Amino acid sequence: MQRTAMTGEEKFRQMTMTPIPKLILHLGIPTIASMLITNVYNMTDTYFVGQLGKSASGAIGIVYSLMAIFQAFGFMFGHGAGSNISRRLGQHDTHSASRYASTGFFLSLALGLIIGVVGLLFLTPLMYLLGSTDTILPYARDYGISILLAGPLFTGSCVLNNILRYEGMSFQAMIGLVSGGILNMVMDPIFIFVFHMGTAGAGISTALSQAASFFILLYMFLAGKTESKLSLRYFTRKMSDVWLIVATGLPSLLRQGLTSLSGLVLNHQAAVYGDAAVAAMSIVNRISGFIFSLGLGMGQGYQPVAAFNYGAGCYSRVRKGFWFTALAGEVLLGIAAVGCFLFAQPMIALFQSDAEVVAMGTPALLYQSIACLFLPLSVCANMMFQSVGCAGRASLLSSMRSGLFFLPLIAVLPGFLGLLGIQIAQPISDVLSCALSLPLALQFMHSLPKDRLAAA
Repeated sequence: MQRTAMTGEEKFRQMTMTPIPKLILHLGIPTIASMLITNVYNMTDTYFVGQLGKSASGAIGIVYSLMAIFQAFGFMFGHGAGSNISRRLGQHDTHSASRYASTGFFLSLALGLIIGVVGLLFLTPLMYLLGSTDTILPYARDYGISILLAGPLFTGSCVLNNILRYEGMSFQAMIGLVSGGILNMVMDPIFIFVFHMGTAGAGISTALSQAASFFILLYMFLAGKTESKLSLRYFTRKMSDVWLIVATGLPSLLRQGLTSLSGLVLNHQAAVYGDAAVAAMSIVNRISGFIFSLGLGMGQGYQPVAAFNYGAGCYSRVRKGFWFTALAGEVLLGIAAVGCFLFAQPMIALFQSDAEVVAMGTPALLYQSIACLFLPLSVCANMMFQSVGCAGRASLLSSMRSGLFFLPLIAVLPGFLGLLGIQIAQPISDVLSCALSLPLALQFMHSLPKDRLAAA
């Protein structure tokens, strides 16, 4: 793995000449490790807080939707800046790359601060809005305060991480995320049980781990290890640059924002069946999110390959990378899905032993395990469109899984099927998303021209 800074020309040769499978694995494996560690420390919160009871477990699902709001804007600026940075580096334009990097980073800090302040001012109404019940509210408030205070660190870390990935520095990005994840896993039991801080301790642990990740990732830029630079003097004065970042990152905002909205609606629908249902679906979402991170990590390993080679005119590598990533993702998710399907009940019980929670969560995890087989292709198509600047198609695909398909399903199915409707809404949405993604991806790849470098 490349662990030292490369010159622009060395980076260009690496991204345009390294065999596609080797390059995507080189970039994808650290990204997958980052995603897994991130999900592990999220699941660590779920596990330790689950020891405090099912109402505390439900609070994890409530605050997870809050964290998704910060991540939505962080990923919007991160992917929006990163995609433009990678394409500019493919054209040897480092000045523009620094302009997009600095603009995306400082805007994310400002927006994270605004969301955090507003959230703290309206904390209780916000928790109810996110789906909290009266019994879950005290736990959700205690956990949510630290998350809101760390808001700028959440959004800023997302931007720094994605810029590093788009520059082909997945290993360095992994170091930042993994360090914070390990720290959270160590601090969780200390704050929750040793210091007897309960869910408030879990929130403090998560906030401190985010701070550690943020400063480690920031060091990569301050130490001059990146081609793009962070400085207020690079912050753009052109609204067209801001709009290009936002438009390119809009699919990420939609994807993560709708994840938060879908979590909110899911919490409200599950609350009809009590705290046990909220806790059960929260646990299922964490486990399925762990599986999903495999496909997402592989897709994010493909993103810089697609963006850089599209900018450089190596269109055949964009096409080859898509099929390799989709196939590799199918293998990874397939293995994980089989494991979850075979051990669904003990996995739910690991996080919350309450019999009612286990009974409600086990079928939902079984259905979601099957649906995971349909995720790699839709994820890969979404990543490809966003990386090459096809914001419209990328936004459409980002809107489907947690929005255009899921929201109508979660609103309608429980009325006909009761709890079963809640359990199958997301799996059905995943299948429908795959069905729409495939023809769009095929049409785009068929339309790609011959390689510019080959033609020259």
